[in-house]
Amino acid sequence: MKKILILLLLSLSLWAMSNQEVAQKSDDIMSGFKDSTSDMSMTLINANGQKRERKMKMIVLEKKGGDKSLMTFLSPADVKGTKFLNYEHINKDDDQWLYLPALKRIKRIASKNKSGSFMGSEFSYEDLSSFDVDRYSYKGDPKVVTFEGKKMYKGDRFPITKNSGYTKQVSWTGKDDFLLYKVEYYDRKHELLKVAIFDDYKKISGKWRFGKITMSNKQNDKKTILIWSNEKIKTGLKEKNFHKRVLKR
Repeated sequence: MKKILILLLLSLSLWAMSNQEVAQKSDDIMSGFKDSTSDMSMTLINANGQKRERKMKMIVLEKKGGDKSLMTFLSPADVKGTKFLNYEHINKDDDQWLYLPALKRIKRIASKNKSGSFMGSEFSYEDLSSFDVDRYSYKGDPKVVTFEGKKMYKGDRFPITKNSGYTKQVSWTGKDDFLLYKVEYYDRKHELLKVAIFDDYKKISGKWRFGKITMSNKQNDKKTILIWSNEKIKTGLKEKNFHKRVLKR
């Protein structure tokens, strides 16, 4: 009987997944879209519940070693024409530029400022880069927990870039589908700063895409909601669509 129990425990340990393996599965599930175009809305909600709405267009090019993305603000008038260009990198800080139409100038976002607020929202410049498993280090195995009625892997990951605004992130990943549903972000003082909820998942041309992120700041009670609509993938976008010269067009 004792031998049977030992064999059972050994077999269970072989099936246990590490935090890194869960993150890799989640990364794999969301990869392979090649490129995407979408409409976006951004809702900024202050501590009193007052809202401000913004509309944008977003294009993304999937690349090995780091995606490229371009966000263009369409409304309201005070932000219309503002553009944000992001070149992601795995082993170094992303290259990011913000075009300010009122000044007719391109502002490069310094690495040390990546933790700053993006356009007054609760998203930082760092948050606007897509998840990549190689951007983090991992320790141990995840816990299996229940979140919104679903079994989840709950695990820690640690940004490897020295300029990250976070010391740790705690992720909730679906045990059955490996989709990401929640992330807690801990600041440089190791205190809980923000919580992101990912939902409205749907398959577009066979690839999973999330349609909404709600970012809640636990230190100032503000919230920002990003919603994607009319998303299309594999549209044939090229490198030229993401050249710096498109910022001033």
